[in-house]
Amino acid sequence: MINGAHVIVYSRDAEADRTFIRDVLGFAHVDAGDGWLIFKLPPAEVAVHPTDGQTQHELYLMCDDIETTLVTLSAKGVEVSPVTNAGWGSLASIKLPSGSHLSLYQPRHPVAYNLDH
Repeated sequence: MINGAHVIVYSRDAEADRTFIRDVLGFAHVDAGDGWLIFKLPPAEVAVHPTDGQTQHELYLMCDDIETTLVTLSAKGVEVSPVTNAGWGSLASIKLPSGSHLSLYQPRHPVAYNLDH
């Protein structure tokens, strides 16, 4: 029945952020027309967290070695934040050309993205 997920990142400079995701992060993509790129994501998982505040959705890119990932991205000119210990994983962010930040983390919890079913 459900065969995938489509994530939308809203941007104040969508063209620059699309170019960044294509050229710097190296994500494969299709052109849906007129340069509107849709990217293939790495394997994914979804979690539902409780909140007493406003509901929201967040996007985190996961990595096996956050320190190496940040060094590699920094060498490409990407502005990276320091790594912090979030308990459930090591957390950092990278700055997109639009000025917004994209979170990265190295999980310390079991992951679901490699399950067979």
